[in-house]
Amino acid sequence: MGAVATGTPTGRQTVRLPAEVTSFVGRRHEAAEVKRMLSASRLVTLTGAGGVGKTRLALRVADEARRAFPDGVWLAELAELDNPSLLAQGVTEALEIRDHSSRPAMDVLVDHLRDRQALIVLDNCEHLLEECARLADRLLRAAPRLRLLTTSRQALGTAGEQSLAVPTLGLPDPRGARPSLATLARYDAIRLFVERAAAIVPGFELDEDNRDAVERICRRLDGIPLGIELAAVRLRALSVQQLLERLDDRFRLLTTGSRTVLPRHRTLRALIDWSYELCTERERLLWARVSVFAGSLDLEAAEAVCSGEGIEREEILDLVAELVDKSVLLREEHRTSVRYRMLDTLRAYGRERLAASEEEAVRLRRHRDYYRGLAADARAALFGPAQVQWFTRLHLEHANLRTALEGSLADPGQAVRGLDMAADLLYHWITSYYLGEGRRWLDQALAVCAEPTAARARALWTDSWLAVIQSDTDAAAAMLEESRSIGTRLGLDPVLAYTALYSGMVAMYRGETRSAIALYEEAVSRHRAIGDPVGLALALIRLSLAHSFIGDSPGAIALGEESLAVCDAYGEGWHRAYTMMALGVDVWRQGDTARAAALEKESLSFNRSLDDPLGIGVNLEVLAWIAATDRDYTRAARLLGALGIIWHAIGAPLSGYGHLVHYHEECEAAARRALGKPAFNAASKQGARLSFTEALGYALEDELPSEETAAGGRPSPLTPRESEIAQLVARGLSNKEIASSLVIAQRTAEGHIEHILSKLGFNSRAQVAVWVAEQHRTPDAEGEHPPEDTV
Repeated sequence: MGAVATGTPTGRQTVRLPAEVTSFVGRRHEAAEVKRMLSASRLVTLTGAGGVGKTRLALRVADEARRAFPDGVWLAELAELDNPSLLAQGVTEALEIRDHSSRPAMDVLVDHLRDRQALIVLDNCEHLLEECARLADRLLRAAPRLRLLTTSRQALGTAGEQSLAVPTLGLPDPRGARPSLATLARYDAIRLFVERAAAIVPGFELDEDNRDAVERICRRLDGIPLGIELAAVRLRALSVQQLLERLDDRFRLLTTGSRTVLPRHRTLRALIDWSYELCTERERLLWARVSVFAGSLDLEAAEAVCSGEGIEREEILDLVAELVDKSVLLREEHRTSVRYRMLDTLRAYGRERLAASEEEAVRLRRHRDYYRGLAADARAALFGPAQVQWFTRLHLEHANLRTALEGSLADPGQAVRGLDMAADLLYHWITSYYLGEGRRWLDQALAVCAEPTAARARALWTDSWLAVIQSDTDAAAAMLEESRSIGTRLGLDPVLAYTALYSGMVAMYRGETRSAIALYEEAVSRHRAIGDPVGLALALIRLSLAHSFIGDSPGAIALGEESLAVCDAYGEGWHRAYTMMALGVDVWRQGDTARAAALEKESLSFNRSLDDPLGIGVNLEVLAWIAATDRDYTRAARLLGALGIIWHAIGAPLSGYGHLVHYHEECEAAARRALGKPAFNAASKQGARLSFTEALGYALEDELPSEETAAGGRPSPLTPRESEIAQLVARGLSNKEIASSLVIAQRTAEGHIEHILSKLGFNSRAQVAVWVAEQHRTPDAEGEHPPEDTV
């Protein structure tokens, strides 16, 4: 008979977790979610890239949950365990089981845990994934009161497992407004850096002088906790600004750390090397090749750019799935598609590997070719039912489009193709917030490609429209003159049609209405002749507006209706929305304000779905004019206040529709006279305080948002129910708990949370929590007594 295995007796709790030598920052909501998952599942796996904080989160959850496990909470560290056959033995040692029998370690382990209510943390399972999966399955079957919390680059893949992808630490949305110092200090990445910096440099604090550098450091490190901690160590010898400057060579810089840290975890480089070594050869190839993408990518792009020379196209899907499982690629859900993203640190590593393989030039060329083709396909599908999907796709691909343009224009042999690509993206520049960038790309391409070719002629008239929208009519006129000259010399009918159209816009802006009408009529005739519905619809819209401007309502209506017919024949929506806007202007001038408002609101609804700021701005303008005509001067003033913010964001009032400015001026003057200066200013300020979403809701629904405001008096963009749910999200409740609390279906709660994220422009619950905390702070309390962890 063998020796009896000994261990902690039932009823006497033992906690075998390492003491925290540094403070644990944030993760409140992730910790709450893990605890909820542990209550519902006996196996929970935390996944994520190396250094993201899986271990720290697991240990914090285990410590906080220890009262639920009277038979102990234990940590089994597996990182140093290279031999899979020693896994069960390693776990028995971690549980301090002393058994000198000849029984297999797995049998000893099963017997020891069979009747115990305990929690075991299995840390760093990825290099022993199959073995850990088998061990977990065996233990959970034998020990019904056991719980396992594992950390791994990917899920174990066993029955009943729940997994949580641990995100990087929170940072402000770079597209949002600049946060206050107090708000910035609440983001987990910033808090971690500041706390670690203060441990290195006593008295270190976040202030107005260093805030931008600290935020940029944390952003360059992707919010990865390990990277932030290793970076902070360098403050022993560097200032924050010097550290930021030296992060360009991040892998060289971040080479030191605590001597007690495992060698594999001493630097980001070591962690990433380890992740790379755990991949198969094809996974490594894909990792390196995906590094040529900027931002995110979809499966189609991965197949086009990354296949060949060792990876068959049909293998890409499975390899992508494997890299997602290994947390090398992050999966992103979008409304109509799934996309993948690689953290910048991992992308930089992959790019090194790609360069070392001498494949970099090939993959960059394939990337350029793919996105130039995508831009051309989008242009070809511009006027049709798939229009909005294409606009959305180009928006998601903006970073990759930019990379392709950069690469094309940097190569003299590819510059003309880059010029074509920039012109193909005309509607991407116009229907997004990239108009200024689009013009810069076209200006740069035109400077490089000076030969009087058809490509240059097309790029010139394309660039001229962007210049018109920016109210730079002199530059537009010069570009159009050159484009027309090339078109005439080379016999390019499409070029002559578009130069006539945009020259008409310039003339209209300059007050040369009769000349503009003649040019628009020429454009209509030429576009009809060449069968270009895009140019025809646009010319008809402009001609309709011009006829309305001179008081020819029958002509304006007829031209607008013809434009609608062209759009409807192709199932087109964007030009149709602008046509309704133009018709609304003339119907308003005729005095039918109800019908005019209906036309503008229908147009606005489409422009809102497309997120077209220019179209939205013009719609709100006309709705303000209508309100003034109806003597609803308060509404007019509110809309004018909101418009001030919108036009400021776009960069010019009534961009591309300068001849309508006098309507704006008349509307404002009428509202001022009717309300008086104090009341007008108050209403205008009220409109200016509306968020973009609130302003659109007010324009469409004629109702101000709910006065459910935070203590600071900020109107919320959320409905009362959404505000209530946001509060519960901030408290760390799961979807299931929120549904139970409000007595609604879980699906309903999930739908509300999706709407909250969409309205606020967020992609995580942690961001919602920060927003809730900010909403509930009064202006007087700025910087005072920050609330307890809100992330």
